[in-house]
Amino acid sequence: MAQRPLDPMTEAVQAAARAGVPRRRLLQAAAYGTAAVAASPLLAACGTKGTASSSSGGASSSASASSTTPDKSDTDKSLAFSNWQLYIDVDAKNQNVHPTLDGFKKKTGVTVAYTEDINDNDSFYAKIVPSLRAGQDTGRDLFALTDWMAARLVRQGYVQKVDKANTPNITANLIDSLKAPTWDPTRDFSAPWQSGVTGIAYNAAKVPEVKTITELLTRPDLKGKVTVLTEWRDTIGLILLDMGKDPSNFTADDFNNAVDMLQKANDSGQIRQFTGNDYSSLLSNGTAFACIAWSGDVVQLQADNDKIKFVQPEAGMMIWADNMLIPNLAQHKKNAELLMDFYYDPAIAAQLTAYVQYICPVKGAKEAMAKIDKTLVDNPLIFPDDAFLAKTHLFMGLDEATEKTYAAAFNKVKGS
Repeated sequence: MAQRPLDPMTEAVQAAARAGVPRRRLLQAAAYGTAAVAASPLLAACGTKGTASSSSGGASSSASASSTTPDKSDTDKSLAFSNWQLYIDVDAKNQNVHPTLDGFKKKTGVTVAYTEDINDNDSFYAKIVPSLRAGQDTGRDLFALTDWMAARLVRQGYVQKVDKANTPNITANLIDSLKAPTWDPTRDFSAPWQSGVTGIAYNAAKVPEVKTITELLTRPDLKGKVTVLTEWRDTIGLILLDMGKDPSNFTADDFNNAVDMLQKANDSGQIRQFTGNDYSSLLSNGTAFACIAWSGDVVQLQADNDKIKFVQPEAGMMIWADNMLIPNLAQHKKNAELLMDFYYDPAIAAQLTAYVQYICPVKGAKEAMAKIDKTLVDNPLIFPDDAFLAKTHLFMGLDEATEKTYAAAFNKVKGS
């Protein structure tokens, strides 16, 4: 049988792997220890670009917190930034050195206490929400969370409005496709850190190509060797696409039908497990043959195993972003805004993206990348064109009650 031509997404992933990309590799992560690998944001950070129905919920609460909290930025040249592990550039000789943060200090005089303490959206929310509810400082001036969690914090009034006088680069350089999420339509509270897509991965040493979600959930040669993501917006979003539904505009019946499809696959023994962090090792060692996966992870895995393939499902992919947010009562709000803006300088954005290799949210970074690594300039996983973006889909904005209902239905299938 003639081999099916590779789609642009697969070609891009494989090209990146052949180039020996330096981004957040698992072997490098192993230097941090097993626990660090298990908590890696390459796996945990990713989620669909879910949105809340309220576009500015809690703005008055945020404004109130801001007005009553003295900003120490002018006298205390520091800030605390929480992020996912291995989600920033590092020096080749010293994993504790981040060249872009050093560049920020040189430019502004501000020292960044950079902490990789976000393991997943829910656990980080549980960590900070007691302080936010009590009207207390979280000890952080900035953090980056996936769209749906960012939407929740905006809706609940737990983040501050950004002073756009301090962020001209964001205003000028944020790419059009990320400018107006429904939960923050004028980006008053947020700015994307990085973005990415979700599709299918498989181990070509074990099985032929898996082209659709229906194949993933029903094909006999995959039985008991499939994993799906616990980030339910990704998993359900791809099922909805495969059913011919729009993840950004679906009914409760559509959602229930998607859950039923997942339940049937689980009951039949098709699904080995629901995963966050651990699908990558399962796929690499052959314990799992195919899975729902994040594109950036597959680039990383292919650097060590060229049998791992990424497939753009025929029905399309989900897209997501992680967003920088300033919590209520942050002690260094202006410094945080300056850091946000710093990463929207195209040259700095290119430097960061050359390492992490996710979708870059900054206009002009593609041109700047030509001076750093020409092999990345035409990679749609990093600088997608309109044709590529047309194949990606967002998850529908949900109010709080609906979000809880849908999560409960998914968790029932998952067994938690």
